[in-house]
Order: sequence, then C-alpha cells, then structure tokens
Amino acid sequence: MAENSLKHRFLQGDALKALDKVDNNSCRLVITSPPYNIGKEYERDRRRSLEEYVEWLKPIVEKACKKVADDGHLCWQVGNYVNNGEVFPLDYYFYQMITAQGFRLRNRIIWHFNFGLHATKRFSGRYETLLWFTRSEKYHFNLESVRIPQLYPGKRHSKGRAGKAGLPSGNPRGKNPSDFWVFDPEEALKNNAVWELPNVKANHPEKTFHPCQFPSELVERCLLALTEQGDTILDPFVGVGTTVLAAAKHSRSAIGIDQSEKYLKLARKRLSDLRAGRLITRPLGKPVRRPKAGERVATIPTEWKVAAE
Repeated sequence: MAENSLKHRFLQGDALKALDKVDNNSCRLVITSPPYNIGKEYERDRRRSLEEYVEWLKPIVEKACKKVADDGHLCWQVGNYVNNGEVFPLDYYFYQMITAQGFRLRNRIIWHFNFGLHATKRFSGRYETLLWFTRSEKYHFNLESVRIPQLYPGKRHSKGRAGKAGLPSGNPRGKNPSDFWVFDPEEALKNNAVWELPNVKANHPEKTFHPCQFPSELVERCLLALTEQGDTILDPFVGVGTTVLAAAKHSRSAIGIDQSEKYLKLARKRLSDLRAGRLITRPLGKPVRRPKAGERVATIPTEWKVAAE
C-alpha cells in the first residue's frame, strides 16, 4: 500500500459534532479510550456525576457506531469510575449502549498492569477492559497476524484421541492469544503465554505530557487482527494521536478527533516524526524488562529496614 494513497486526518472539536464530518459505514475499525470522568486535566472544567457522564456519551456512542462498516468493528477501552470509594465498572454501561445499537460483543479483554493509582481502603486498581464488538456476523479476523509462540510445543494428544494419539496437540504457527493481556513477564513465561502490555508511564518511550495515554501496542494488536491494509480507522478521542500513528505504521488510513488544540498539535508532530523515522515507539511484543538483583530500584530502602527493627 503506497503511503501517498493513505489519508491521516485530525479533526479538532467536540466529538459529537466532529463525527458528522465522517461518512457513515466508512470505517473498518473504531477504537478509542474515552475520558473516564476521574478528574484528569481535560475533565476538570466539566466533572460530571456518573449519570451525567453516561448521558453525555450516549449520543457520541450512537454516532460512532454509525461510522462502522457493515463488516467492521468497535473497540472501546475503559477503566472504572470511583466515587467516595465505590467502584463503578464503566464497561458495564458501555456494553449496554453499544449492544443497543445492534452490535455483538466478541471479547471482553482484560488489560492488567503493575503500575497505577494506589488505594488505601480497597485493593489498588490494576486493570482496565477493552470491549471488542462487531456490527454483524460477517467480520474480518486475522488470527495469523497476532499468534504467539506455543508455551508447550512438545505437548502431544493423549492416547484416547482417535487418529491423533501421540501427535503434537498445538498449532505449529503459534497459539491464539488469550483475552487477558498482562504486564507480568514471569507469569507469561511460566504459566500462561499471554500478551505483555505495559501502560504508558514515566519511563515508557511513548510518554508525552498527556496524563492518560494508552500504548500504541494496544491499538496495533487490534488493528492487525481486525483490519487490512488500506482500511480506515477512527478514534473519536484520539488525544496525542496514538491510533493515527499506529494506523500509519501499518499502512492503514485514520481519522482522529479531539477537542484539545494542544494535544492535536503534538499528535501532528508525532505523525511527522514517524514518517521521518524519528519517532520512538515500543516494539510490538517486546518483553517487559524486570530489574536485576542489586539494582537500586530492586533494593529494599534503608529507611524500610530501620522502620522494621
């Protein structure tokens, strides 16, 4: 797919209004992570109650669903809303909104990570969810592009399997990834080969000044499995452009919408840097680094030792 045949557009404005500039049934994939209503910098002037938040997003969801092609997909990634210590799983509300538009849920993917906000009166939240919907029973799914190595390649069928006894039980091309994407390389190695996916924090190579950035790898995996080269991808809450960059990286067209001029200015620069070969992104499938014994970050602080005595 020639680069000059692809289109990468950024639209500034309110998502509900800007979506009118996108043709209905024109996108093979709509993927986004909307504001969670938890007080980030882009929410502080419009903090809503849970009921207000749901009502605000309903018409945006309805309009976004109309942009999905008949054989297309919608991936909606969210966390939890917490009010006075009570947790409200946002995917519950979005599931209702999206299925009301006739979409079918194919996977509820759990994205687990080790770093996040700490809690003192409940367990610290360390996961978010990605809901993958299709518009119909006719949809594209390219498993070959996202297979992972077999954990037990030497495993064979038991004697009770007629015609297969003693033969290798796994697929030589690799296994189908689970719907649990985890930031825990030891667990992935020893128990369950799943996708490792760290969140974008201070030392992540993709980190910008955006306070709630989701990783390119999350978008890339959905994009590779659910679309083909030349398809159009839409993100109605694109932030600093991660979805558009992932699309450009894999020869897809993309449309990104955001109300922030500051974020879109950086998104355009990142796209320019990607095209020029200057943008650093985390390689797809790269193992997560664990600190070695003796490193400062892996050493118990002296203060802790003194306090325990």
